[in-house]
Amino acid sequence: MNMDKESYARYVEARAPRSPLGKNCLWAFLVGGGICLFAEGLNQIFTGLCHFSKDDAGVMTAIILVLCSATLTALGVFDRIAKVAGGGTLVPITGFANAVASPAIDARAEGFVLGVGAKIFTVAGPVLLYGTAAGTLYGIIYWLCKFFIV
Repeated sequence: MNMDKESYARYVEARAPRSPLGKNCLWAFLVGGGICLFAEGLNQIFTGLCHFSKDDAGVMTAIILVLCSATLTALGVFDRIAKVAGGGTLVPITGFANAVASPAIDARAEGFVLGVGAKIFTVAGPVLLYGTAAGTLYGIIYWLCKFFIV
């Protein structure tokens, strides 16, 4: 079967399964909100019961969220949750922890140096690189604007 690009695009569009947008958005909202609710609960426990400062409670909450995300990734649970929740699991710190832990776990059979060490930032590396570059660029622009805008 010989098709041009437009014919193939119409063929794929006609046969691709439709995504239940409303249901997916609801699940993303509920799971993402649940992660945020869990984090806020931890934060309240650390500030209220443990009498940590607000900054220390935030650090402890972040550490626990990263630990939970990496553990659930290692156990294969995070992927099953992400299939249902979609973007809801991308709440920044848990999604980033999953993006770092997943390639490291997949590459562990290749050893610590050539496997884990070489592939741990396969997914997160571009985020770090371009996030840092964009932050630097925006900082320079902001600094320059201070001279020209009074």
